[in-house]
Amino acid sequence: MADPKYLVIAGPTGVGKTDLAFEVAQILRTEIIGADAFQIYRGLDVLTGKPSPSQRRSIKHHLVGCVPLTDAFDAHQYADLARQAILALNQRGTIPLVVGGTGFYISALEKPLPALPSSSKALRSKLEQQSTPALLKELALRDPVASERIDRQNRRRVIRALEVCLISGKPFSSFATDSFPNPAIPRFFLERPREALFERIDRRVAQMFAHGVIQEVAAVEQIGPTAARAIGFSLIRSLLAGEIDENTCRALICQQTRQYAKRQTTWFRRQQYAFTPADGCVECLIATHRRCFAT
Repeated sequence: MADPKYLVIAGPTGVGKTDLAFEVAQILRTEIIGADAFQIYRGLDVLTGKPSPSQRRSIKHHLVGCVPLTDAFDAHQYADLARQAILALNQRGTIPLVVGGTGFYISALEKPLPALPSSSKALRSKLEQQSTPALLKELALRDPVASERIDRQNRRRVIRALEVCLISGKPFSSFATDSFPNPAIPRFFLERPREALFERIDRRVAQMFAHGVIQEVAAVEQIGPTAARAIGFSLIRSLLAGEIDENTCRALICQQTRQYAKRQTTWFRRQQYAFTPADGCVECLIATHRRCFAT
């Protein structure tokens, strides 16, 4: 099977990926493959910052708003669906843009994920009752390599690593593959000065509230554990329950979003990406696309 051909536009939340990718896709007359762990869900459009309805009517977006909020979804599933969509577009002569900030999803698309043992509900429930420091301490004992490499702020990933250690009897890090991303795929990470990015994040949060994010979250009747981790969802639920006021809710969402943007940047710096200023990069992206995929 032929390798999928695409161009990656990644970046931290709030950097402007959506509008920039839309502009590039219009000029190139191509389509967009979403790479966002929460925009992939159907619903919560305001909270997750999905492309606007007019953008999605003008440019075809794949893997955006297609999974029910109640469903669990992971990088394996994303990679399968994204690869299918890209290859179908390639067969029609279209080289899409893969756009998003969920690095683990993009990484799963670029190189095969290891075949990990299936999850155990009983073990998972037991681990979830432990504090994060306790989980990290046990992971360090069972797999020092994974303990050093893992995102220590991502409790779900820490639990999964420890779960794999306990089920398999082998270190989680031993399942790592030696495959590397295809060097023919152009990968860009958009960046802005930190203060400018944080100002954009604050404006985005303000716009969310102006556009009815409280009502959007209030209307959700059922949601799965994966979708419920979208930044702001639990905080707005707390606001609706009267546990915090709106100013506190807004401030905490801004804070969590800033922290997430910093973690995204740190993660992508370890990958093979061209870090590019978000302002004025449209022509560069277009030229790279045309140069790399000239027919």
